[in-house]
Order: sequence, then structure tokens, then C-alpha cells
Amino acid sequence: MRAGSEKLMISKSLQLAFEIITKEVSDAKKGLGKEVFHFVSSLTPIINVDLLIKNTCNETLLTWRADEFYGPGWHLPGGVVRFKEDPSSRILKVASNELGCSVKHGEAPLTVRSQIATDRDVRGHFISLLYKCSLETPPLPTREALSATPMNGQWMWHKKAPTNLVSVHESFIVYMNGGNDEPY
Repeated sequence: MRAGSEKLMISKSLQLAFEIITKEVSDAKKGLGKEVFHFVSSLTPIINVDLLIKNTCNETLLTWRADEFYGPGWHLPGGVVRFKEDPSSRILKVASNELGCSVKHGEAPLTVRSQIATDRDVRGHFISLLYKCSLETPPLPTREALSATPMNGQWMWHKKAPTNLVSVHESFIVYMNGGNDEPY
């Protein structure tokens, strides 16, 4: 086999893979779909926004999640920034989608953290932008967690970071337990 022909075969294979993925993802601005997102997230860090929402009692608004990657636990509302999407747009969509409300937020993140899961590659590395947010409208009361056993997607105010906080958000405890925008 000639040296140039190996490169050509790889290029054709990559071209075919690219064509298949392009057909699978109709509009990357709307998301990649689960399978493609998992593939991409195993190759490169993913940028996401997390919303630090405090009330007048200095409590932090958290939502419950139970999934295959993070297990059950409380977490800051957040989401992955889509292709050609401004983080501000993703913040507003997260507030609407996860809480059923609208928020205002600071221009710049309070902090930026590299979140690495050492036990897996899929969804294994995120660059998390933590934004201080304030509610413009209240979260939907129908999504409030009213029992000790919350359901996926329910929200609750917390005086301090709970012991069952998802581990990926432990680096933000100083912001949950401190003031509105200062680490504790």
C-alpha cells in the first residue's frame, strides 16, 4: 500500500462519517441529538451555563435530577450552549425550560470551572460558566418539590448546599453557602 493511499482511505472514511453525522443533525443550533452529543462529548469539552439564583433570604434555587451520568441529587439549573448560541440565550432558555420562569443575569460569569468526570468519557468534561441570576417571574409552583422524595425536574430553595448535591456542582458550594455573589 502506498503511503498516500492510506491517507486517502482515512479521508474517505472521515468524509463518510461526516456525511452520516450531518444527515443525523438537521440543525446543530437546536441541539445534536442524544447519540451525536454523547459522541462529541467523548472527544472534546462541552461548554455549559449554570444558574446561581438566590432569593431575599439568601437561599439557592436547585432542581432535582436523576440520570445515568450524575445519579440522583440536587443541582443548579443549567444547560449546554448550542452551536452559535450566546450564553445569555441559553440562560434564558434554561430558566424557562427547567423552572418555567424568566431571569435576569450578570454580563459575565461569576466563575468558570473545568468539570472533569474521571470515571467516564461520555459527558466527561465540561467548561461550566456560573452566572448570578435573579428571578423576574417566580418558578412554576407546580414544579416545586413539596416532599422529601423529589421527582426529576422539581425545584426547591436551599439555605445551604444539601448533602445530596450532584458531585459535579460541589465546586460551587462556596457560592451556594456564601453571599449572593461572593464565595463563603
